[in-house]
Amino acid sequence: MRSGVKVAVVGGVFAVVAGGIGYGGYNLWQGLSGGAADGVGGMSEGGGRKSGPVSSDEVKETAKKFLDAWATGSPEEAAQLTNNAVEAGAAVANYRAGAGVSKAVITAGTPVGAKVPFTVNATVTYEGTSKPWTYTSELTVVRGLSTGRPLVDWQPSVVHPRLTKTTTLRTGAAKTANIKAVDHAGRELTKEKYPSLGPILDELRTKYGAQIGGKAGVETVLESNQAGTADSTLLTLTKGEPGKLQTTLDADVQAAAERAVKQYSQASVVAIKPSTGEIRAVANNPAAGYNTAFLGKQAPGSTLKIATAALLLEKGLVGADRVAECPKNAMYYGRSFHNLRNFDLDGKSFGESFARSCNTAFIKLIDDVRDDAALGKEARDVFGIGLEWQTGVTTFDGRIPEETGGEAAAQYIGQGTVQMNALNVASITATARNGSFKQPIIVPKDLDDRPIAKAARSLPDSVARQLRAMMRRTATSGTAADAMAGVNGDKGAKTGSAEVADQATSNSWFAGYAGDLAAAAVVQSGGHGGDAAGPVVAKVLNAR
Repeated sequence: MRSGVKVAVVGGVFAVVAGGIGYGGYNLWQGLSGGAADGVGGMSEGGGRKSGPVSSDEVKETAKKFLDAWATGSPEEAAQLTNNAVEAGAAVANYRAGAGVSKAVITAGTPVGAKVPFTVNATVTYEGTSKPWTYTSELTVVRGLSTGRPLVDWQPSVVHPRLTKTTTLRTGAAKTANIKAVDHAGRELTKEKYPSLGPILDELRTKYGAQIGGKAGVETVLESNQAGTADSTLLTLTKGEPGKLQTTLDADVQAAAERAVKQYSQASVVAIKPSTGEIRAVANNPAAGYNTAFLGKQAPGSTLKIATAALLLEKGLVGADRVAECPKNAMYYGRSFHNLRNFDLDGKSFGESFARSCNTAFIKLIDDVRDDAALGKEARDVFGIGLEWQTGVTTFDGRIPEETGGEAAAQYIGQGTVQMNALNVASITATARNGSFKQPIIVPKDLDDRPIAKAARSLPDSVARQLRAMMRRTATSGTAADAMAGVNGDKGAKTGSAEVADQATSNSWFAGYAGDLAAAAVVQSGGHGGDAAGPVVAKVLNAR
């Protein structure tokens, strides 16, 4: 398909237009039953409509025909082999017209059932400059619902694994100059070496690329049609001249974070320097796509007891060394709460209840607080939760909505309607370590003079000392002891397990600090905090 080709949807079918003249791009099957939603219509030989699962021969033949049509630049033919001709035709046509692919060799792998993996070896050309582009994807062959024909089950990810309904492939001059991101010590940070930084570097480029100098190059990108979402670079044809962007990250800590989250299929971790709020690392697995570490909204379990304990200490209702009740069960407004395996502690201190993560010790004191909204206020006024942080990239800054009765009680132990992510919990941990809230940042404030959130007050010295003593106890002899055993220096920690509806195993949360580094991690369906998230945090802390 030559330069200047455009894709249009005409009367519910796609047309490929060159210089304003259509050339055979209409859906030839539009008059048959099934329409665009079922692909292209049609009968099997002999007039009978097939049913049941597709056969291995049908999978191989359909995949081969589709991949050949796509590779040779025949979007109309490729579209007729899918169950959504309109969307498939437009996407395949744009592969040449928008993405600038001038040549493609697509090689199918060995089918696994109805799925066919394949490798794309393409050449992208823009204004005389060409570059090879290689990647893998897969397709699935299904039987058409109304036609019985074997068809490719259309998804945008067939064309490229990262293509979605809200993105488009485009090759051309970059909207902004590229950036050369470096850590606080001047070491370069790339998405190839640190995959979790990919979405963050894309956003930093969009936000700061124009103001740090540099010259835009030519790139193939995933262009988002959603406001506020950064484009993602897939291939660089010409680099241009990147501008240098200083970040607060630490290459060594980031590398450790990347390795740590790879132990689990879904995990996130963030590390912060407590004395300054500088973010030292952020990592997710999977690394591409949604930045769960900064944008996630989940109950953090007992890691929130750091803030709840601070509230109770400030109100004088507990002391780290004062005896506190820790029964097996506690009831509040008709809602029952219990401890893990229904343990109880008789005649032990509140510090021991904190270290053992006794839920009922916290629930028993709610009436004495006399304010259902007190925890949300403590989290905001002392720990900076929900203050619209200006980190340098988009973040969700935590939320503890006002609740009453049993739902308010659940919040005291990090359950219910509390919403947090690894960044929020790492910041809470950093505040406990430092004694005062320092808003997390990933690029220096003086880069753009953005307003930095400030908490209303610091922790009183006596409260901060007791809180750190309880976290130290948790890290040395409590629920976090095993995970933190190999971490040296002045350290503290808190474990958490968050129950999630319709999820058999709870999410594993862990927060800890050592020296001037704090970190928090969450592992989806990881169980107890010390078992899964704990080792992730320990590995990050040991990289300091």
